[in-house]
Amino acid sequence: EVQVDELQRLLAGMEKEHRSLLLKMKEGEAELARLRSVEGDKLAEQDRSAQLEKEVAMLREKIHHLDDMLKSQQRKVRQMIEQLQNSKTVIQAKDAVIQELKERVAYLEAENLEMHDRIEHLIEKQVSRGGHSSRVRSKSEYVSRYVGSTCPPATGVPCPAAQQL
Repeated sequence: EVQVDELQRLLAGMEKEHRSLLLKMKEGEAELARLRSVEGDKLAEQDRSAQLEKEVAMLREKIHHLDDMLKSQQRKVRQMIEQLQNSKTVIQAKDAVIQELKERVAYLEAENLEMHDRIEHLIEKQVSRGGHSSRVRSKSEYVSRYVGSTCPPATGVPCPAAQQL
């Protein structure tokens, strides 16, 4: 943004100089025309006329050069603005991905807590039944039936966290 501001300031200066040079050129052309019409025979006026013609040619060249520079600076400003807009778009997309990932993490944490509660409840049931079962089941046996569960219904994607348990 600082570079864009600097380039815009430079463009404004070049445009001002461009207008100034155009005005000088018109003044020089007007004076040249006046000198030619008043006394075309005098040598001093012929010298002045030649000098003014050279000056006008030089000013035209400067104006052409300034026009080229102005167009170049305008292209650079447009490119910088486009880059800024592209960067904003990329940042917004990454922010959206980050937000989605945060939501998935929160969902998976909640699901994980729910599974731990279920496992504790099932273990307590097994312990309270006492001799019903000759062995105590491991956590992985309780969790294995949840392996095929999916993440939030909106996504329909298998939850990697559930499969890792």
